[in-house]
Amino acid sequence: MEAAGNYHSGDDYIVEFLGYRFSFNSLDFEERVTAAAVRLGLVAGPELDEDETADLVELVERDAIEVPRSALGEYLVRHWDALALVRGESLVYWLKKLVFRGAWLDHRVKEGLLEVGWDDERQDFTFADTNGGRALLELLPTPSWHELQYRP
Repeated sequence: MEAAGNYHSGDDYIVEFLGYRFSFNSLDFEERVTAAAVRLGLVAGPELDEDETADLVELVERDAIEVPRSALGEYLVRHWDALALVRGESLVYWLKKLVFRGAWLDHRVKEGLLEVGWDDERQDFTFADTNGGRALLELLPTPSWHELQYRP
């Protein structure tokens, strides 16, 4: 039985973050990691090839890329000193945070604890407490890696 608050979509990737243990199937984890990289501006869009995705997944899963498989991976390794921390914010931390935030929100929706909506102005999803509590807003603005974005 899974612990309350933990997320499970498969057993391909098991990652702990801030006291939570989440397990993902490969596709779910790859999509979440890619979406996090897009959200942070590290990459322009989700259209990554298999090797680029594998490099990002390794970075999130292992906190580093041992041997790059793609030009994206080589870029990340070569420019790591500039990319690792931007304005005091850790790239790996924020990639993980966004992966886990999305999984946590999905888990809460699945449990019937949140309702999902769409905000046309922000072009983003909104989440509201099903018990009539206030809408959940973005907890903190996300930092940006747009200035250092990988451009093939």
